[in-house]
Amino acid sequence: MEYITSRKNPVMLHIRKLSADRTYRRKSGEFLGDGVKLLEEAVRWNAPLTAVVTTPGVPASPVEGVRRVEVPEDVMASISPAKTPQGALFLARMPDPAPPERLEGDRFLVLDGLQDPGNVGAIWRTADALGADGLILVNSCADPFSPKTVRATMGACFRLPVYETEADALPGLLERSGLPLYAAALREDSVDVRTARLSRCAVVIGSEGRGVSPELLRLSEKTMKIPMRERCESLNAAVAAAIVLWEMGR
Repeated sequence: MEYITSRKNPVMLHIRKLSADRTYRRKSGEFLGDGVKLLEEAVRWNAPLTAVVTTPGVPASPVEGVRRVEVPEDVMASISPAKTPQGALFLARMPDPAPPERLEGDRFLVLDGLQDPGNVGAIWRTADALGADGLILVNSCADPFSPKTVRATMGACFRLPVYETEADALPGLLERSGLPLYAAALREDSVDVRTARLSRCAVVIGSEGRGVSPELLRLSEKTMKIPMRERCESLNAAVAAAIVLWEMGR
């Protein structure tokens, strides 16, 4: 166990940068998670932890080869991304977000320009719960490994893969994987999501503000609509994704 009391210690500066800067996270190959429950999930699912930081009295299961640091509560408050720190942080190695040559699995969601890290994390969590095989992020989505996104996954980030790619590379990836592309969007030929065959496909969920991008809409073989009252225009992206995932599993 190391004891650090200075906010200017290099480890503390590193943690702050990981919390605030996407580019720094990618260059360093690490991401930050906060909270006792999330740390427990990381340990349970053998996440590639590199360091665990706690305050006095906060339990943390020792993991072989992982750096252990204890800091005073005021130092934890200065490095934690949470408004109310729980007394535990961890660092982990970031998985390679580049997709493989061919996707393994039958059911994927494509997140198209989703900017809200809470929505990305919630969809990741729901996709894990309802049996999807992974997420594909295109068009500058929120960072899947920001502290807010990681927290919202509630541990799904340690179990379900997420990939990032350019929109123009998506058709080739799906073709090699034998997966048709559908979209949750309105078009003249849109079908009720309850009648669509979704046992093997990738489905696009559009951003909160503009929906599915024209580029991906053109590439989609089929579009689906979620039935709702006429007076309601749209659903939150995470809610729409949950309905699509339920239908995929069903």
